[in-house]
Amino acid sequence: MSPILPGATIGFLGGGQLGRMTAFAARSMGYDIHVLDPEAACATRPVASRTITAKFDDVDAAVALASECDVVTLEIEQIHPDVLDAVAARCALRPGREPVYIIQDRIRQKQWLKAQGFPLGNFVAAQSAHDIADAVRDFGACIAKSTHGGYDGRGQVRLSTPEQGIDAWTALGSRECLVEQKVSIHYELSVLVARSPSGEVAVYPPSRNHHTSGVLTWAVVPAVVSDAMTTRAQALAQQVAERIGIVGLLAVECFVTTEGELLVNELAPRPHNTYHHSERGFATSQFEQLVRAICDLPLGATEVFAPSAIANLLGDVWLQDQAPDFTHAMAVPGSRLHLYGKAGARAGRKMGHLSAVGSDAQDALGKVLECYRRLSPGTIASFDVHEPVLAHITS
Repeated sequence: MSPILPGATIGFLGGGQLGRMTAFAARSMGYDIHVLDPEAACATRPVASRTITAKFDDVDAAVALASECDVVTLEIEQIHPDVLDAVAARCALRPGREPVYIIQDRIRQKQWLKAQGFPLGNFVAAQSAHDIADAVRDFGACIAKSTHGGYDGRGQVRLSTPEQGIDAWTALGSRECLVEQKVSIHYELSVLVARSPSGEVAVYPPSRNHHTSGVLTWAVVPAVVSDAMTTRAQALAQQVAERIGIVGLLAVECFVTTEGELLVNELAPRPHNTYHHSERGFATSQFEQLVRAICDLPLGATEVFAPSAIANLLGDVWLQDQAPDFTHAMAVPGSRLHLYGKAGARAGRKMGHLSAVGSDAQDALGKVLECYRRLSPGTIASFDVHEPVLAHITS
């Protein structure tokens, strides 16, 4: 198998911020970029030499993309299987169809993880409001989720009583949904794994993450957890990546319960929000690593060379009475502003992120949250900016 060398063309199914940041990395390595996205003004468009505006189920448009590319990857998993097949018939598709097919349906993903013996919380596939109510009776508090899409807290309903089953079923479109038992979370981790077509694997150290209403608020490395937990989490993520056959990147989101259990939450076959700090604090950013992996180049080193943290910037920041104060925010030492070039801020929409490096994880997190507070001095209820004390977790 020959590597795909600089000078070749990489195609992206999806032109959001993940495509944009990966495209910047690919450009710096000498690759050309083509993109397909439903939005004509998608975030990746300024970085691409060719943009096809089409839906993710448009086979003809996908064929047009693949016909001029040496390899095609994706930055969103909700791509129609027929499109994946059409692309794979014309050029290298990485990741391949099967891993994406498993991951893009939450029930299918959970069932695959369970069949493989990976640790999970309790769940059921609900076919009716009655099934949702039964799950709450059996498990107690639950979260019902749509099977497709529903990122960043959308497409989710929290339930505490069986009587809420009817409203949850209606809210999720009266369609099959996933119902998960709510677990007692001590903290959240993710691990990113890169895997090349030739089978080379690189595993990143865990990221410690915090979500508010289902949306990532901040992420930091080092994760400030025990060496034993780091080893467990990395081994688990690598096993998942190898068994599912990923080529490219796989992010494995995990919960660590108050009882010390390490549970898989969700998988993502692409760059991940919880590793945006890899651009600041790791030897190889996740974006460069994706390019290396799909082109079958040697994978980059994954060690942390500087503690780093990110904080997401949602559209809420732009909807305050006072405009974002970029100058004041960027005066925080070690900070950096990353904007995605999206037009039209909306509440909950990811518009960018802040990053910072520091002397240790606590310092990096403190800097990025101070940067955020300076940027948006108004109180934003949907964004949790509290600064936790990252005491070392020994279990």
